[in-house]
Amino acid sequence: MSAIQSEIRRGAYYDSVVLMQLQRELAALPGVLDAGVVMGTDANKDILIQSDLLTPEAQAAGADDLIIVVKAESEAAAQDALAQVDALLTQRQSSAAQEGYRPKSIESAAEMLPDAQWVLVSVAGQYAAGVARKGLELGKHIFLFSDNVSLEDEVSLKQEARDRGLLVMGPDCGTAIVDGVGLGFANKVRKGAIGVVAASGTGLQQVTARIHQLGAGVTHGLGTGGRDLKEEVGAITALQALDVFRRDPDTRVIVIISKPPAERVARNLLRAARATSKPVVVDFIGFEPDKAVDGNLHFARTLDEAAEMAVALLNDLPEEAPAPEASPFAPGQKYLRGLFSGGTLAYEALLILRDMLPNLYANLHLDGVADLANPMQSQANTIVDLGEDVFTVGRLHPMMDNDLRIRRLHQEAADPETALILLDVVLGYGSHPDPASELAPAIGEARQQAEAAGRHLEFVAIVVGTDEDPQDMAAQIETLEAAGVKVFTSNQEGVAYAGQRVQPLNPLTEGQPVALESLRGPLSAINVGLEIFAESLKDQGAEVMWVDWRPPAGGNERLAAILARMRG
Repeated sequence: MSAIQSEIRRGAYYDSVVLMQLQRELAALPGVLDAGVVMGTDANKDILIQSDLLTPEAQAAGADDLIIVVKAESEAAAQDALAQVDALLTQRQSSAAQEGYRPKSIESAAEMLPDAQWVLVSVAGQYAAGVARKGLELGKHIFLFSDNVSLEDEVSLKQEARDRGLLVMGPDCGTAIVDGVGLGFANKVRKGAIGVVAASGTGLQQVTARIHQLGAGVTHGLGTGGRDLKEEVGAITALQALDVFRRDPDTRVIVIISKPPAERVARNLLRAARATSKPVVVDFIGFEPDKAVDGNLHFARTLDEAAEMAVALLNDLPEEAPAPEASPFAPGQKYLRGLFSGGTLAYEALLILRDMLPNLYANLHLDGVADLANPMQSQANTIVDLGEDVFTVGRLHPMMDNDLRIRRLHQEAADPETALILLDVVLGYGSHPDPASELAPAIGEARQQAEAAGRHLEFVAIVVGTDEDPQDMAAQIETLEAAGVKVFTSNQEGVAYAGQRVQPLNPLTEGQPVALESLRGPLSAINVGLEIFAESLKDQGAEVMWVDWRPPAGGNERLAAILARMRG
C-alpha cells in the first residue's frame, strides 16, 4: 500500500525552476510514485489536491512556506526520499556556484553591469512588483514575466515607467524581441523593418515567425502583458510602443496584436495608430471590423493574415523611407482650435477628430470628448459651437454676425499653444452677405502677430455653399486663400486635414518618450528569477548578470514591511 509523507520548510524560497527540478529528481528516486514541490499558495495547494498529494501539514502551510510531498510504495521509501532533499538542493547550488559569483541584489548587479538596459523579472508574484520598481529606480526597462501581480501594482509600475521614459512589458509578459534578441519565450527572427506591439505572447511568436518565413524581419517585438489593454490600465505600454515605432526610422510597418480591448482603450489606441504616417496592421483577435482598410489602418482577422498584410505592405513601400517633414511650428505649439457657427458641422468635426487627437474638449456633449469647464476658454484641442445659447444672448447668431468669432479668433491666436484655427464659413440666404471681407483681415492680422512672436499659425476654413449663393462662393474662397487660409468645401475633408496637421504635435503618450537608443545596440540585462532566461540571453550573445535573489526578510511579509518602512 502506498504512503504519503510531507515536509514543510517555513519561509524557504527557491525559484520555480529549482522546485521543478527537485520535484523531478524526487519522483525519479527508487520506490517513489509521485512528488510535489511547491510554495504554499492556494493555487499550488489546488494542484496538490488534483494530484492527491495534499496532506494536512501541507494544507496548513503558508504562502511563503516550501511544501515537499512524496508519495511512495512504502513509508520507508517516502522517508528515504525526503532525507535526500538537502543533498539534491546542495548539488543544485554547487552546480550554480561553479558558474561564478552571482550578486545578491539588483543594485550590486547594476554596479557590475552598468550598461544593462533591462531587468528581467520572473520571481513569485507577491515579490515581482517590488523587484520591478527597484529596476525602474535604477533607470532600467522591465521585462516582467511574473504573473499574479495585482492590477494596482501594474498600473502604478507602468505610470512610473512612463514618467521615466521606460518600458514595463508585463506582468505575465512571455515574449519580446529587442533589436534581434529574444526575451522570455521567443523565436530566432531576422531583423527587419516591421515593428510589432503585442498583448499576446504566443500571438507575437506566431506573427514574427510568419514574418520571418515570408522573407521579412522585425525591428522589435514589444510585449505589453495581457491586461495592458484593459480599461483600468489604459494601454500604457502599447501606446509607448506605438510611439517608439512612430519615431523609429528603421520601422516602416507596424503590427498591433491583441484580444479585443476595452472600447475606450481601442479608440485611444487606434487614434495613436492613425497619428503615424506609417501603415499599421491591426489584429484585435476575434474582432470584426466595419471595413478592411481605414486610412493607414489595415485590419486583419487572423494572426497569419496580420503577418501577410505586414509583409505585403512593406514590399509595396518605396525602398527608401521619405525624410520626415520639418515642422514649421514653434516649440509649444500643438493644439487645434475650432470656431464653428454651425452646430452640426461642429458635431461632425468632433466625431472625426475624436479618432485623431487626444485631449479633445468641446461645449457639445459626445462620448470620448471632454466638456469644457468654461466655454469662453479653450483647453488643449477644442471645438466650440459659437451658436450655442451662451454665446447668442443679446447678439445675432454667428452665421449673421462675425464679431464674436473674430474676438475669439484673436484670443486663440494669442495663445502660444495654438497651432491651427479651424473655421466654418456658411453661405446662403440669411447668412452674412460677405463673411470673408471681415474674416480675412482678422486672419491676416492674427498671422502677422504670431509671426512677430516667432510662431507659425495656420488657418483652415470649410466654405459651405454653392456657386449660386448671393455671397459669390468663388469670391469668398479667393479672399480667404489670399489671406493664407487653406480652404475646403467638404467639412469631412477640411476637418481631417486640420487634424492631420496637428497630429504630429500631440504626443501619443504622457510622460517622457522612450529613448530609441536604449533599444538598440548590444543588449545587456540583469536577470532576477528563472535561470533559463539568463541562459537563453547568453546563447544569443547578450551580456547577462544573474542575481542570486532571495525574498526580503526570508519571505516574512510583516518583517519585510517593517524593514521597508525603516529604509524609507
